[in-house]
Amino acid sequence: MVKRKIASAIGYSKDDLAPVLLVSGRGAEAEKIIAIAKEAGVTVMEDASLAALLDSSAKPGDIIPQWCWEAAAKALAFVMKKERSL
Repeated sequence: MVKRKIASAIGYSKDDLAPVLLVSGRGAEAEKIIAIAKEAGVTVMEDASLAALLDSSAKPGDIIPQWCWEAAAKALAFVMKKERSL
């Protein structure tokens, strides 16, 4: 069985209560999300478990579920650290 690629993008600003799901998709849509992010110079982090959780538990524009906050915080910290080193 071939697994379909899943991609989710989250964002956070100090005005937000918590991270927000910006976009999520599977298959060709996931590939497009990743391609657009890379073209825009956005750091891409691969975490299939978090992407699947976000895809199944929130809609774009929603604050991500509280039980995802710790994983999302780790992902955001990774991205911030990587972007600071560029």
